[in-house]
Amino acid sequence: MKVTKYEKARIIGARALQIAMGAPMFLKVNKKKLEEIRFSPIEIAKREFEGELLPISIKRPLPTKA
Repeated sequence: MKVTKYEKARIIGARALQIAMGAPMFLKVNKKKLEEIRFSPIEIAKREFEGELLPISIKRPLPTKA
């Protein structure tokens, strides 16, 4: 499914908050790679999103007939 830039920002932001609060990462990275990205929750969330590792679904409202 294709996501809009707004949906992408919302997903990455929500996942970054989860990681910052201590949630386990879905991404397998070594210590050196974490130091490279400076343990940034946003960068980790971006990489999880790009790797399609997030179990997040998007529900879009469908137009109704008036």
